[in-house]
Amino acid sequence: MLSKCLFSIFLIMLSSTSLAKNWQVQMLNYGSGKDGGMIFQPAYIHASLGDTVTFIPTHSGHNAQSYVVPKDAKQWKTPLDKEYTVALDQEGIHLYYCPPHLMMGMVGVIQVGEAKNLSLVEKKAPRLRAKMALKPERIDALLANIQVP
Repeated sequence: MLSKCLFSIFLIMLSSTSLAKNWQVQMLNYGSGKDGGMIFQPAYIHASLGDTVTFIPTHSGHNAQSYVVPKDAKQWKTPLDKEYTVALDQEGIHLYYCPPHLMMGMVGVIQVGEAKNLSLVEKKAPRLRAKMALKPERIDALLANIQVP
C-alpha cells in the first residue's frame, strides 16, 4: 500500500515537471522583414510559472539583462555571447534588454502568468525607452501584448 502511494506521488511530481516549457530566445543582429535589426526573437513570451527561458546568442555581441522583474524574483544578466537559462519562478513581468544594443531598441518582455507587477513596469518603462535612439516604439508594442485579466 505504501509503495503504491509513493509511486503515485512520484508520477504526479514527474508529470508536473514535464509540463514546464523551455522557451528559446534568439539574440539576432537582423530579424525577418519588418522586425529590423538588433532583436530578440521572440521578443514577447507569455510563459507559465515553472517554465524556463534560454537566451541563445545566434549572432555574436549580445547578452540580455533584466530591467524589471516580478516581486521576489532575482535580477539576472546573461554572459556576453553565451547561452543562459532563466528560471521563471515568480508570476509577473520581466522587462529586459541587450546592454550593448539598447540604443538600437533591443528589448524584450516575458510575462509569467498574471501581470502582477504591471504598474511597476509601466512606471519604469519610459526610463528605458528614453535610452533608445532607434525603434523606441518597440517597447510600446511589446507592452501592448501584456495580458491582464
